[in-house]
Amino acid sequence: MIVVAGLPVHHYRADDAVAESYAMVFLVESGFAEQIDVARAFARSARSVRRYQRCYAQGGMAALGRAEGWRRGRRRISSKRLHSIEVLKSQGLSNRAIGHRLGVSEKAIRKVIGPSPAADGWQLALAGITPATAGEPPAPPATSIGDAVADVTPSAQDQVEACDPFAAPDDAEPLPMSLDRDASDRTFDRQLAYLGLLDDAAPLFREGSSVPAVGVLLALPCLVESGLLRLSRKLYGEIGPAFYGLRTTLLTLLFMALLRVKRPEQLKERDPAAFGRLLGLDRAPEVKTLRRRLTRLAAHHCAEQLGAELARLRVDQRGHLMGFLYIDGHVRAYHGQRSIASRAYVARRHLAMPASTDYWINDRSGEPLFVVTGEVNAALTKALPRLLREVRNVVGERRMTIVFDRGGWSPKLFGTMLKDGFDLLTYRVGRCRRINERRFIRRRAEFDGHWVDYLLHEQPVRFLKGKLRLRQITRLCDNGHQTQVITSRWDLRDIEVAYRMFERWRQENFFKYMREEFLLDALIDYQIEPEDPTRTIPNPERRSLDKEIKAARADLGSREREYGAAAANTEQRRPTMRGFKIAHRKLGKQLQAARLRVARLLEQRRELPKRIEIRDLSEPAVVKLATERKHLTDIIKMIAYQAESDLLALLRPHYARADQEGRTLLHELFATAGDIRITDGELHITLDPLSSPHRTHAAQALCQALDQTATVFPGSRLRIRFAVRPPPRIGLAFPGSPAGRHAAAAATPS
Repeated sequence: MIVVAGLPVHHYRADDAVAESYAMVFLVESGFAEQIDVARAFARSARSVRRYQRCYAQGGMAALGRAEGWRRGRRRISSKRLHSIEVLKSQGLSNRAIGHRLGVSEKAIRKVIGPSPAADGWQLALAGITPATAGEPPAPPATSIGDAVADVTPSAQDQVEACDPFAAPDDAEPLPMSLDRDASDRTFDRQLAYLGLLDDAAPLFREGSSVPAVGVLLALPCLVESGLLRLSRKLYGEIGPAFYGLRTTLLTLLFMALLRVKRPEQLKERDPAAFGRLLGLDRAPEVKTLRRRLTRLAAHHCAEQLGAELARLRVDQRGHLMGFLYIDGHVRAYHGQRSIASRAYVARRHLAMPASTDYWINDRSGEPLFVVTGEVNAALTKALPRLLREVRNVVGERRMTIVFDRGGWSPKLFGTMLKDGFDLLTYRVGRCRRINERRFIRRRAEFDGHWVDYLLHEQPVRFLKGKLRLRQITRLCDNGHQTQVITSRWDLRDIEVAYRMFERWRQENFFKYMREEFLLDALIDYQIEPEDPTRTIPNPERRSLDKEIKAARADLGSREREYGAAAANTEQRRPTMRGFKIAHRKLGKQLQAARLRVARLLEQRRELPKRIEIRDLSEPAVVKLATERKHLTDIIKMIAYQAESDLLALLRPHYARADQEGRTLLHELFATAGDIRITDGELHITLDPLSSPHRTHAAQALCQALDQTATVFPGSRLRIRFAVRPPPRIGLAFPGSPAGRHAAAAATPS
């Protein structure tokens, strides 16, 4: 019953959805309430109320009901069941058998994983007649659609060899077929993808001038060299049939990171046609399509394996930088409405709050090697054993020095690390005897092109009752503070030990850069996962009791001070204790009650365990944030950062302020417009000049270095050539100067 101002105006059956929708329309149309008020009262959104009004205006009561059948756009198979489908498909079951087992149709299974091998021939024949039947014009070079498919489609054996990433050579990427000849109209390729015959659209570029952000293609040689596309093809295979396949999705995410498009929602602010020209497509994938592709990738659960394979490739390329590895945790605060049991201390906010921790491993130069998404927010001392196993699997059996901060201090852990073949370098925790300043020696040396100067003192120290002998290097700062560094490296000079320890701030700078430039802390999706019921966390009841005990002790202290002050003031007037107690009876009772309260709270806390399991919480459901998509996007952002670093290394010899402004120059290059030309199997990219001549000259040198890599655009046979237009001449030539005489002679008619 709906009552307005005490008068009933409408009633309907509770389970009648159509009548309830009409009730919302009736209240708004009659002027009894606003849309937002009606939406709040019926637990709907204002957008739903507006939709009900529009449907009622167009078709009456019948339009308020939902049509029979499956709602358009709704997934027939939940993402949680995708893994089950992959397992059944790997066992050799057909699509019809899988659909029968899961209770869905064969068409639903085919949309998820593609057609069965038995149906490939039938669909290939169908592709030859469907576009012609639909009235589509045939491609100009072919006599018919069937001939075009026969021309561009390899034989069955060739398809197997080209599409099997493990059988093909590492560098041989299968080239996708295309029926389109106009790069701005990909109608035929989209039709092939709809029929399940296309796993990824082939890049087709069209020539043009002043193409926005075409400078981001400068990073393509470094992105290809990283091995992300090749390793992803091995691990994920294909995520089709689709027009936007695996390669296109990864390139889109990489270009988004380099162009500082930090969230998929920000694609709404960019022209999809202009962004698509960077990919060789008529349009770039938009928000919903990109999210669906991320969901498809996350269903494979291969992000950790992909990160490990990329790290191994990085070790092969930069093995000389793996002698020192920096390990630190990055806390991602959570501000949502979910009940998350994981809490961590956020240093930049100086408080503990719901958060999750990712552990990053960086090499000696501060470049990221790989990331481990922590399942638990354990202290670094508890997370290090797992991290060291991951490091050993990636780097191999070489001996490494692990550098970490005070959070990993544990002499017992140090002994285990030394037995496992790791050296350590960290700060000392706890009180330490102060060293006389006269015993410090000034050291000066050059590392990585920089001179450092420290006042140092060295001495051996022992832990674990003398069983563990380590080396302590103490630095005397300008303000008199002494910083102790502990290491197991006896072969290094004391100044190198101090330098490597203080260079840990490179990793903190890396976190700051990734937060500000790549939005590292952003939630890519809002999916959740059930928490491990056996995981232990600090008892929340004990935490609340600690707060009460702290307040009770503060109250007891104030009562005791007041009681003592009263005793000092009345000592001469009331010489006996009995008289004092009688005079201050009320204050004494308050003091006794405060003491009893503290004792009672301490007894309650003593009976509570310090840690409990998740399943013992009183909350109905405790969840954690989904990690697969976040881990995958972190890897993509890491690859984008590594590509920037590689370009910066190429740029450094040609730009004097590369260490201060190198990355800023690269950001300007990525956003620079330019021309696209295609000649003789080559893709020519000519960028517009930059903001100043010296920057333009540095960009020209970078383009020459990138041309020597002979990079081929992924998915095509087009070799990329880079160039930058020369900067315009600035200033005028004076008449008396040689340039002025040359200009005058050129201007004089013969």
